[in-house]
Amino acid sequence: MEKRENIVFIATSIDGYIADKDGGISYLEMIPNPEQNDMGYGKLMEKVDALVMGRNTYEKVLSFGIGWPYTKPVYILSNTLESVPQQFQDKVELVKGNLEEVLEQIHAKGHHKLYIDGGKVIQQFLCEDLIDEMILTTIPILLGGGVPLFAQLPKELSFELKESKVFLGEVTRRTYIRKRELKNDS
Repeated sequence: MEKRENIVFIATSIDGYIADKDGGISYLEMIPNPEQNDMGYGKLMEKVDALVMGRNTYEKVLSFGIGWPYTKPVYILSNTLESVPQQFQDKVELVKGNLEEVLEQIHAKGHHKLYIDGGKVIQQFLCEDLIDEMILTTIPILLGGGVPLFAQLPKELSFELKESKVFLGEVTRRTYIRKRELKNDS
């Protein structure tokens, strides 16, 4: 059986917000990046089979007006969205239910390495202890409020720092791996 992995790749402000008080993400472009360094995004996309995102993230991507940016299958986790526009029906699939059921549906289609995106979806996955790796890029700004990446959890989750890199002289990217207790088969 193929190894299943749920990976977060997201940028935050120093104070842990993924969007400002108005839902904007323009702070992501505050550091000049003339060579368009993707800071590991391309490598991540080579590694994953599909993306799982929430309705808000999906609608934010549509608002960019750049066409659909993903070549991998995208699953939209929403209990309220009933359909997607015709031009995206072959690119996205709506999934609903609890995370265990959703992951069963996705795994049944052969997608085992998943990029988990969007604040609420990431929080849900963390609450269920379903995140295996977090790649967090920190932009050097304090937003002072907005959409938080993290929320309260039912229990502590330990992660191990696997790598830390600096891009563009001031943007940090840290990769964390979930530390899990080994289960005895005895």
